[in-house]
Amino acid sequence: MGGNLASSYSGAVPKLVAIDLPGGPAFVDAVVRAWQSGDAVLPLDRRLPSAARDEVVRALRPTHLVDAAGVHDMADGAAVDHGDAAVLATSGTTGTPKGVVLTTAALQAAAAAAHARLRISGDDTWLACLPLNHVGGFGVVARALLGHTGLVVHDGFDAAAVQAAAEGGATAVSLVPTALARIDSAMFRVVLLGGARPPAERPSNVVATYGMTESAGGVVYNGRPLEGVEVRIDDRGQIHLRAPMLMRGYRAIDGTVSDPRRDGWLATGDLGTWLSDGRLHVEGRSGELIITGGENVWPEAVERHLAEHPQIGDVAVLGLPDAEWGQRVTALVVTNGAPPTLTTIRAFLSDRLPVFMAPKELHIVERIPRTSLGKIARASLPDLVPRAH
Repeated sequence: MGGNLASSYSGAVPKLVAIDLPGGPAFVDAVVRAWQSGDAVLPLDRRLPSAARDEVVRALRPTHLVDAAGVHDMADGAAVDHGDAAVLATSGTTGTPKGVVLTTAALQAAAAAAHARLRISGDDTWLACLPLNHVGGFGVVARALLGHTGLVVHDGFDAAAVQAAAEGGATAVSLVPTALARIDSAMFRVVLLGGARPPAERPSNVVATYGMTESAGGVVYNGRPLEGVEVRIDDRGQIHLRAPMLMRGYRAIDGTVSDPRRDGWLATGDLGTWLSDGRLHVEGRSGELIITGGENVWPEAVERHLAEHPQIGDVAVLGLPDAEWGQRVTALVVTNGAPPTLTTIRAFLSDRLPVFMAPKELHIVERIPRTSLGKIARASLPDLVPRAH
């Protein structure tokens, strides 16, 4: 891997090492030891209930596990291939977890491209404060280790700890919008923002990123692809990527890896358009699009405006089956004081959005389900809608 992470194995079968440690020096040490031995790592989500964490282990079959008690051999583990550096679990909240296999070469390419665009040097220090089982957190660790910068790792986001890290010399950080809203971004030279749609107005040092676990994190910064990243949009509006930092494939339960790319192109499942100035605009996941009366409605566009309503503390929008419209736009709202009515929110949106985008149904809920990175867990939204009797 270069530098002090050079692989020390010689022909040995590389292992998959699950890491069950809190964010901090011990976690980083476990990654470094694995990589120096030519092994790959599987960071586990320590916030998951034990049954859910066991499901990740069963699905991805690490050969070893590192926790506070030491290193443990795992029964029925499956090795990885030479050159594999990480397996990151994804989609575990909606079904059997998939393991995204990222190679050393992919992570190195991701680090090099990001550092070149951001002008990161050895004088910079990355702060990792997002969940380390996600690419948003683990990617920071990988960039710092492979890019030979300073690194500080926290066990999750805490605004006071983030401020202390900045005062202690951290110059770069990766955040999600909910975390960004809780700190002064001016503390850092650069802030990468991902995980959910960024605010329209943001400071100049805040860089909105587009990417996914399968691309080792963000590969489009402020709408412009990183060096070496190719982007195309097909005739259905779906975004495809081709880049050296793309995953090797998905790890199956028997340890084999399948590559879904065609001619090197990865279909992302996201829809987007090119803006007049050449920047990429991401509309959202193809499955999230609401088609009502023949009109396209993106939930995030409606949510963004409804979030400005003084009586709304949190909101999610989904499409429900409708015999007349195909789908009807439905709002799930957490109230901020007295609950709004459907009439009041439609009136609120009347000078902001076309009338077909306004909700036709409203439900007051206790909370909006979200992932650890702050994204709305859209697969869970229909469960919050009362069933008709």
